[in-house]
Amino acid sequence: MEENMDEGQTQKGCSECCIKCLSGIPYASLIATVLLYAGVALFCGCGHEALSGTVTILQNYFEVVRSPLDALDVFTIIDILKYVIYGVAAAFFVYGILLMVEGFFTTGAIRDLYGDFKITTCGRCVSAWFIMLTYIFMLAWLGVTAFSSLPVFMYFNIWNTCQNVTALESTKLCIDLRQFGIVTLSEDRIVCSNMDKFQELCKSSELDLTFHLFVCALAGAGAAVIAMVASVSVLVRNYSTLVAQSLGKYSTRF
Repeated sequence: MEENMDEGQTQKGCSECCIKCLSGIPYASLIATVLLYAGVALFCGCGHEALSGTVTILQNYFEVVRSPLDALDVFTIIDILKYVIYGVAAAFFVYGILLMVEGFFTTGAIRDLYGDFKITTCGRCVSAWFIMLTYIFMLAWLGVTAFSSLPVFMYFNIWNTCQNVTALESTKLCIDLRQFGIVTLSEDRIVCSNMDKFQELCKSSELDLTFHLFVCALAGAGAAVIAMVASVSVLVRNYSTLVAQSLGKYSTRF
């Protein structure tokens, strides 16, 4: 009889421990962090491969060559963008961890673990700093999303030109890189529908794959914006709760 009571108490203790742990998880912060990681991974991975595909298309079908001098040509810009992608991936991997840690430390479960929940002025300043920094990152990702729409628009025009040539066989259509600002006005990099390069480009897998990769990169940037908006909302909610917590009113489970 005593053994059964001990087993029941042990099971009850484990159950209460699990409920206590689950109730202390900041689910909103967790969802925002997972969405941020997914968006950044999609943007960086697809964006990097799309830039590599762009280099292949420019070299094989438009015969654009890299400048022998240290000039700022399209290939140099693509290399710079790749390094920017590496930096973005590393920076937001660390920042996602910081957001998650901040979410855990501002939840009211710490009060249950360590006794009275005491909020210092330093803690409130750190939360306010995270709000400001996340808001700046949100605006930055809005700019990245707008910038990512440019190659999508460019490739959509090229893809649409290929479709129009198929529908209107007697019409001569051309793709001029100068209208996209890829090459200078003095360079003649035009591919028309009566040329073999044009037919090869429209039938190539590089065009279709690169176009869809840029679309995925745009979707990833949009997901990162949503994650930043959610993170700002969570941080503001937690900050207001921290201020009220210091007055002994209520605790947060956000």
